[in-house]
Amino acid sequence: MTPNTRAESRRQRLLKDAQLPARKSLDGYDWTTVKFPDDYGRGALTTLDFIDQAQDLVLYGDVGTGKTHLATALAATACRQGIPARFFTTSSLVARLRRAKDDDRLDKELAALARNQLLVIDEFGYLPIDTEGARLLFQIIADSYEKRSLIITTNLEFSRWGTVFGDDNMAAAIIDRIVHHGRLLQFRGQSYRVNHALMK
Repeated sequence: MTPNTRAESRRQRLLKDAQLPARKSLDGYDWTTVKFPDDYGRGALTTLDFIDQAQDLVLYGDVGTGKTHLATALAATACRQGIPARFFTTSSLVARLRRAKDDDRLDKELAALARNQLLVIDEFGYLPIDTEGARLLFQIIADSYEKRSLIITTNLEFSRWGTVFGDDNMAAAIIDRIVHHGRLLQFRGQSYRVNHALMK
């Protein structure tokens, strides 16, 4: 097997392991809905420099404005560059952690997740989380701090994260970690799905 073949085989394995909801890329992505921080822009984002520095991204804003698409495309780009990444909806991640805990293999599950340099947690705040689920999610975010990057997509401003966890102190501790080495990208506009819907 040639080095090129080995590299391609690794890329394909990483893409499969990432369990992306769809194969998305940054090619042709509509950036018009995205507002970047003053000190950070599209060029820096697409180099994936935030992963090298174990920084986090919060993609916050209106439904249907491209948050999940961008998160998925960044994870796919990472895999194509040989960087292990994993995609979850918040509810699927919590369910996975709860099953692992019930089966007495939570440490093994956390170790497996820790092998990724990027974790995407999609649809944060769309569904409520019970107390145990909140603690498990907190553990993932706390364990990732300064070790790997998180991309969290949400339509909830930080002030409402306490309603998801049912605990303002836990939410504050999570926000504190994410904000320390993180950037907020804001999404505004009409839903792509509504604009392109068959049902009018």
